[in-house]
Amino acid sequence: MGIDVTHRVASPRSYLMCPPEFFAVTYAINPWMAPEAPVDRGLAMRQWGALRATHESLGHSVGIIEPLAGLPDMVFAANGATVIDGRVLGVRFRHPERAAEADAYLAWFRSHGYSSVHEGAAVNEGEGDILIAGDTVLAGYGFRSDIAAADELRAMSGRRVVSLRLVDPRFYHLDTAMCVLDRCTAMYYPAAFDDAGRAALASVFSELIEAKDEDAEVLGLNAVCDGRHVVLAAQAGGLARSLAARGFVPVPVDMSELLKAGGGAKCCTLELRHC
Repeated sequence: MGIDVTHRVASPRSYLMCPPEFFAVTYAINPWMAPEAPVDRGLAMRQWGALRATHESLGHSVGIIEPLAGLPDMVFAANGATVIDGRVLGVRFRHPERAAEADAYLAWFRSHGYSSVHEGAAVNEGEGDILIAGDTVLAGYGFRSDIAAADELRAMSGRRVVSLRLVDPRFYHLDTAMCVLDRCTAMYYPAAFDDAGRAALASVFSELIEAKDEDAEVLGLNAVCDGRHVVLAAQAGGLARSLAARGFVPVPVDMSELLKAGGGAKCCTLELRHC
């Protein structure tokens, strides 16, 4: 039986974001970062503000964590934790340049009434590499997170965890290589995964939308979906058309300044999944 694309249903979400007050590219820990290139912090702040306003205009709530000086990548809130049913798994960053962000995010959760907060033992970079599809947790590894993080996710969430190996360094986090649209649907860049990963995704999702090179290369897959609306890079026009043809509503945002650090709409958005 075919999927009825006329009934994509949005649901209200809760997000956490961090203003790019101290955003800069002062080191290179992914292929997108070029410290010698200029960064316009004012433009980054305006683009981030437009993303926040977009989320709120779609009916979602946005909490704010205060940025800390000396942590230019703290704006990428998706890397701050993973929240499933109100339980929080903290992060452990691969690179020392970002290590202090872990404690900053843990402190926010502890001060905002979260009673089940766990420090990560294995290297994991939060929702950068951990995505949720219904009752299944997708855990990326290979560049920034360790495969061992899957065991912690199983213990914390009680859900099935599917590990996915990333093989293209441009798509160093899972959320740059794919986006979960709903429990049955995802969009992804096949070349970012090995054969086993592609097979695993085909077993999880009944509908997979393939991103073309030109859309993946502007991080068009680093997107946020509420089940109907897909907030994605304005430059990913082909992907937007593919989504619209399948009953989703593309909501383009320009994140080009934050792309200089390898981030987009999803990188700036941590979902707070409560019970």
